[in-house]
Amino acid sequence: MNATGITDAVRADFDVCLADADEGGALELAVGLVTSGVSAEDVLLGLVAPAQVRVGERWESGEWTVAQEHAATHVSRLTVDAVASAARAPVGGGSPRHVLVACGDGEWHVLPSHILAEVLRLRGFQVRSLGGSVSPHELLSDVHQNGPDVVALSCTLTFNLPLAHRQIETCRCAGVPVMTGGPGFGPEGIWAYALGADLYAADARDAAEALLRHWPPVLRGESSVQDGAVEEYAALVRRRPDLLAHLAHVLRDVFPGLRERPDIPNIPYSSGSSGREHEEGTEFLGRLLDSLAAAVFVGDERVFTGQLAFAAAYFSARSVRPRCLLAMTDALADRLRGSPRTLGTLSAGRRYLVTREADSRRPE
Repeated sequence: MNATGITDAVRADFDVCLADADEGGALELAVGLVTSGVSAEDVLLGLVAPAQVRVGERWESGEWTVAQEHAATHVSRLTVDAVASAARAPVGGGSPRHVLVACGDGEWHVLPSHILAEVLRLRGFQVRSLGGSVSPHELLSDVHQNGPDVVALSCTLTFNLPLAHRQIETCRCAGVPVMTGGPGFGPEGIWAYALGADLYAADARDAAEALLRHWPPVLRGESSVQDGAVEEYAALVRRRPDLLAHLAHVLRDVFPGLRERPDIPNIPYSSGSSGREHEEGTEFLGRLLDSLAAAVFVGDERVFTGQLAFAAAYFSARSVRPRCLLAMTDALADRLRGSPRTLGTLSAGRRYLVTREADSRRPE
């Protein structure tokens, strides 16, 4: 048994509960740990959070379907609520610390922010949580109505970085500091600070401890996003429908077999595609375009190459050679010759894909 009281066997049992969508088993196991003396914070961060990471990995590898991933995530959310309810609320003292927790605009991975909110409550903070995909207008309205001392903003997907920037700027204009967290902000929060965030936390425990160390939080961040990058980003957003149509046309001609694969997002080849096919295909291509735009916005090619890495791994796990990604980068470069930052990012993406292909062919 490790220092938290959570053994590998316990983790394996919880994984089985998630795989079976066994709500009762998951709640009994997690709440049982709390009643036996394991801290609720350790259960949330040492059991539920890493198990949810494995859920995502199983979907990415093709082991699980989207439905299985959704069912497991639902059980994880119920477990977070049950663990928090089983824990004795700490006795507050002194001036209350008000934290507003929200997910970035377009960000629907709510569980990390849910765990953060409960960990902060366990540490004695007064927390208000707005859930997933909070628009800048909604965020500003809530800030004005409830006056938090700090906004904690969660971002899981890098292509949402430009939207997160709008929220950070909104909070700064209202005079409220912003703490950020989540893999969408990059290694050690590098892109969070580029967007002007005041603090970054690697996980919920780090967030609570950072706020306790730096209370009251202050405005100290400064955006490093350049005007030229904003202009190219805006141009990509305006051209998004045209670029999506162009990518679909290229893939239809070069890789027609993708349409027959039920485990691959269908490319929106024509207006004759079903509504579901068109929606899934547009989302798949759109995420690549949005990652390109986000990379240009923050001035870091890793935002785009990271999405290419994910897409390549997704294809490879489903026995599809990811050559279509190279075709897409070339097709976009052909259409975007007047955008130097965008071309530089596409070139970096192409180099990544070529290197990855060469490495995959190298004998071990």
